[in-house]
Amino acid sequence: MSDYQHEVEELERESATAARLFDVRRIIGGLFVVYGVIVTIAGITASDADLKKAQDININLWTGLGMLALGLFFLIWLTLRPAVPPTADELREEMTDGPPAP
Repeated sequence: MSDYQHEVEELERESATAARLFDVRRIIGGLFVVYGVIVTIAGITASDADLKKAQDININLWTGLGMLALGLFFLIWLTLRPAVPPTADELREEMTDGPPAP
């Protein structure tokens, strides 16, 4: 195997790792899980005065659980359908085809 081919394969692996690391679903899911935990804890520790202000609905608890569910959805989606960057061949094809006609 030539050095050039080895370098190309290594760059493809690094590109795939970067694509998985900076996937928006990971960032959104992680933030929603963190904030969901914080808001859920605030809902669990709510006082009677806090509940009375919200007409006896523990809005922090329900909102926190909703945020946790949404965050977990994004993280599960990320694991089931990981981001796959285009291969070098696909990029070459795209470059030779040129821009689409208007």
